[in-house]
Amino acid sequence: MAQVRPGEAPVVHDLIGIGFGPSNVAMAIAVSEHNLRVGGQEAINARFFEQQPRFGWHRGMLIDDATMQVSFLKDLVTLRNPASDFSFLCYLKSKGRLVDFINHKNLFPLRVEFHDYFEWAADKVDAMVSYGHEVVGITPATRDGVVEHLDITVRSGEGLALHRARNVVIGTGLRPFMPDGVERTDRVWHNCDLLTKVDGLDAAAAPSRFIVVGAGQSAAENVAYLHRRFPGAEVCAVFSRYGYSPADDSGFANRIFDPQAVGEFFAAPEDVKRRLMDYHGNTNYSVVDIDLIDDLYRQMYQEKVLGTERLRFLNVSRLTDVRETPAGVHTTVQSLVTGEEIPLDADVVVFATGYRPADPLGLLGDVAERCLRDDAGRVRVERDYRIATDPALRCGIYVQGGTEHTHGITSSLLSNTAVRVGEILDSLLGRGLKSGADEVRTVAGGTGSTAAR
Repeated sequence: MAQVRPGEAPVVHDLIGIGFGPSNVAMAIAVSEHNLRVGGQEAINARFFEQQPRFGWHRGMLIDDATMQVSFLKDLVTLRNPASDFSFLCYLKSKGRLVDFINHKNLFPLRVEFHDYFEWAADKVDAMVSYGHEVVGITPATRDGVVEHLDITVRSGEGLALHRARNVVIGTGLRPFMPDGVERTDRVWHNCDLLTKVDGLDAAAAPSRFIVVGAGQSAAENVAYLHRRFPGAEVCAVFSRYGYSPADDSGFANRIFDPQAVGEFFAAPEDVKRRLMDYHGNTNYSVVDIDLIDDLYRQMYQEKVLGTERLRFLNVSRLTDVRETPAGVHTTVQSLVTGEEIPLDADVVVFATGYRPADPLGLLGDVAERCLRDDAGRVRVERDYRIATDPALRCGIYVQGGTEHTHGITSSLLSNTAVRVGEILDSLLGRGLKSGADEVRTVAGGTGSTAAR
């Protein structure tokens, strides 16, 4: 670690990325390809920080037979650069599975395989990322009333370090959502915890009942997995509908995820944006792949015929009480039609209740006061994914996620990742980005540390 003394400054990065999930991996790849193409003074000096010890993307949801809901062609690069060496097809070639995958005649890889692709891609740009490093604060570096740089405080096993950036791209992903008043425990899980916690169940006292709450793809996958994994246990699915609704993945409906649709959504009046979200919510929200729906219904009917019902669907219902007990979890299931309440005890309750984007302003501290909001109090985001700020803030603060209100459904999905990072890169270059080798401003007093490169 090199100490920063008064009158000195850390290296000024053209771009610092916060988080290193798929979106910022794609960003790092775009920067890497740009630097390889131009070299020299035109190269972008970028650094990414990730608090996890290594790359990981929803590891607790990597059920062995779960497949992606997007085509493999919507990988980290192909829609931006079809000739990229970072494509899923290049990954398959490197693993010796390209011909086998082609013979499989399937656009949708296993989720486990796509995660392995992400890890493979992340490893190829490993020199740009520091794992085990958590960004804990961002402060403005002001000169003559103008914010020219952002100071990023990063915590790691070596202590605190200070880094300086002209631009920041925030890609901190989504946060598991739990209903009000419900906390995650050893017996009450969010579905993101499934695979990390399921092996911890005591094999000597095999679970007899699971409850899975939710009506989306993850909920249905959890039901199917637990039913298969624990052949002696009852699995109860609780949701407010009559049954799972199929996802609309038809060719016309999928146009909502097209790169062109992002620009159209951004330019649309607010009432049109609301209608588009209502019209096409069934492409992504609380919907399930039709093949999985059919499999679950077939299994339920077969058990009814055989008189061995382990798969139960408590539809048009909700959980009104969840209390952990020494023996497990006590719940109350209420019918939305009659109001009748039924007590139901379980070994584990799994809430497949989705995710919410992290607050893009959460890390910005005083910088957040310079970020503009719309009439509804939401963060204003420009078409190039840059947060709108007051004129005195010259730095770019870009967000990957949390932009559904401005850019539409695809803003938090993989579908448009490759194109989005290309647009952010174009914005950085178009705003006259300087290389990290030019003038370095001093830190006004104080001391800190910066990791040696």
